[in-house]
Amino acid sequence: MNHAPMHIVEDNPPPATHAPGQQHPIKVYLQVWGYLFVLSTMSYLVDYFHLQGALRWTLIITFMVLKAGLIVSIFMHMAWERLALVYAILVPPLALGTLILLMSIESGYTFWTRVIFLGGGG
Repeated sequence: MNHAPMHIVEDNPPPATHAPGQQHPIKVYLQVWGYLFVLSTMSYLVDYFHLQGALRWTLIITFMVLKAGLIVSIFMHMAWERLALVYAILVPPLALGTLILLMSIESGYTFWTRVIFLGGGG
């Protein structure tokens, strides 16, 4: 006597939520293009209104990072990738950026230590 479990076989299984080669709706791309246009306009307005100093560079870099994030996530399809792949691509540049920031802080400390104690900047 065979006691194997009985399986129900469906003739038409439901489609996968993300099949290989699936096309995303054009609406997503049009929205991202709109956002990129708005961010580019805002970046242009920073120069148009002659903003200067830290405010200028903070705004320019913020708009640049937002535009790059949109491009990477939507046009390079990173929003639909596995989390491990996203980490493999994004963590190394973030780690390098952190190290560059720490080195620039250290270089300022070294420069001012030399100015104060040695009387010159080299």
